[in-house]
Amino acid sequence: MAAATTRADVMAAHERLRQGPTDFLRSTPLWRLPGAALGLACAEVWLKLEHLQVSGSFKARGMLHRLLAQPIPAAGVVVASGGNAGIATAAAAQALGVHCEVFVPTISSPAKQARLRALGAEVQVVGAAYSEALAACLARQQQTGALLTHAYDQPEVVAGAGTLAREIEEQAGGLPDSLLVSVGGGGLIGGIAAWCEDRCRLVALEPALAPTLFRAREAGAPVDVEVGGVAADSLGAKRIGAISWATTQQHVQTALLLDDDAIRQAQQWLWRELRLAVEPAAALGLAALQRGAYVPRANERVGLVLCGANVDLATLA
Repeated sequence: MAAATTRADVMAAHERLRQGPTDFLRSTPLWRLPGAALGLACAEVWLKLEHLQVSGSFKARGMLHRLLAQPIPAAGVVVASGGNAGIATAAAAQALGVHCEVFVPTISSPAKQARLRALGAEVQVVGAAYSEALAACLARQQQTGALLTHAYDQPEVVAGAGTLAREIEEQAGGLPDSLLVSVGGGGLIGGIAAWCEDRCRLVALEPALAPTLFRAREAGAPVDVEVGGVAADSLGAKRIGAISWATTQQHVQTALLLDDDAIRQAQQWLWRELRLAVEPAAALGLAALQRGAYVPRANERVGLVLCGANVDLATLA
C-alpha cells in the first residue's frame, strides 16, 4: 500500500515551491460570502478561486513541485492528462526551460489541447480515455527516459496540491468548518486531507458517472470504474490514486455523488450570478449544496474549491 501524504510533506512542498520561479505560482483569492448570497442557509461560503491559478487550475502546484523535486533529464518531461495536469506540466516546463510532451485522450477538450500547444508542448492524442493515454505515455517514457509527471499519483504532486489548503488557512487565519472537494484521481483531496487532517470536515465529491473514490470506499480498496459525463476530461481517472486512497482513508469522512444536471446547473449559476467562469469539475461543491446532497448547519462556514477554469466558454452561454 502506498504511504499516505502527511502535513510535513505539504509543508516541505511549500518551502520548495518558494524556491522555484518567483513569477509562476499565484496566491489565489479566498472570497468569503454570507451563505444567503448563494441562496444557502449557512453562515458563510468560502470560495477558493483556484481557477485563477497559473495554467487555470490547482494542478500547477503539484506539477511544478514534481519538476523542482527531481532532476530533469535531457529528454525533458512527459505526462498523460485529460488536460489540466498536462497544461500545468507544460506551463511549469516552459517556466523552467525544458521540453514537455503531453498525452491526452480524445475526450480532452479542443480548448485544452490548444492551450497545451500554445505553451509549447508536444501533444499526442491517444485513446478514448485517460487510461489509454497513460499507457502510451508510460511506453514513451521508457523509450526516452523523460521525467514522468503523473497527473495525481506521485508524492510530490499530492503534497504540492496540499499547499492550497495551507494557503486557505493562512489567508483566513484558520480553516472552514467543512471543505467540499472535487475528486478525479484524488491528488487534490489527498493533499488537502494531508494538511487539514481532522481539523475540519472533508467532503469528497464526484460525478455519478466517474465515481472512483466512492466505489473504492464501497469495495474497501481501489477498483477500476467506467467514466464519462460532463466532467470526464478533468475528473476522468478510472481508479483512485494509491496515495490519495491511503490519505483519505485517514481523514475524509464523507464521499458523495452528483449527477451531470446538478453539476452543469451549478457551473452555469456560478457564471450567471457571480461571473465565475469555471469548468464542470469546479462546480461540484456548489452542486452538492444546491441539491441538498450536503446540508450544512446554520452556523457553518463551508469551503468550496473552484479548482479549474479550462472551460469552453461557449458551454456557459
